[in-house]
Amino acid sequence: MKIILASGSPRRRELLAMAGFSFDVIPADVDETADPALSPGQLVAHLAEKKALHIRDMNQGQDAVVIGADTVVAIDGLILGKPKDEADAFDMLSRLQGRPHTVFTGVTAASCKTDKIQTFVESTKVFMRALADDEIRAYMATGEPFDKAGAYGIQEKGAVLIARVEGDYFTVVGLPLCRLNLTLREFF
Repeated sequence: MKIILASGSPRRRELLAMAGFSFDVIPADVDETADPALSPGQLVAHLAEKKALHIRDMNQGQDAVVIGADTVVAIDGLILGKPKDEADAFDMLSRLQGRPHTVFTGVTAASCKTDKIQTFVESTKVFMRALADDEIRAYMATGEPFDKAGAYGIQEKGAVLIARVEGDYFTVVGLPLCRLNLTLREFF
């Protein structure tokens, strides 16, 4: 069975490869505008499914499973996606520093040959250490915050900002590998 990753995320590609999966990459170009009525878990499930189904529909009839995923950071009832600009990144990191927050990753696996679809959501609590404004600015100067939900990357330079994690580390990176593997084995 062929696997198609419906994501342009280099982190998701690295994780799938690291776990030993063979796959093709076809990034899903879909509208990711957040519906404010959805909870963080509902939002990532909706977007993961939207991405997977978009690519599945382009590959109907193939013996393949499409994997779509989406990740957001949530704190104080707010959903933090990727920052729009430097001010937004600074605001996000200022809000997160010294406090726990939750990272949600939704994943959809959809068969191109049948109507089989499985969606799940994983959440992980992350504790960012207290940061001074100059530390936030120095981290922002690396350029790393600008393509990541919550404006940080736990698997890169942002690792030094994180005091601890409660839950699946790979959920924070953007693809919960254990749950994905179990889902593929059980349903596909």
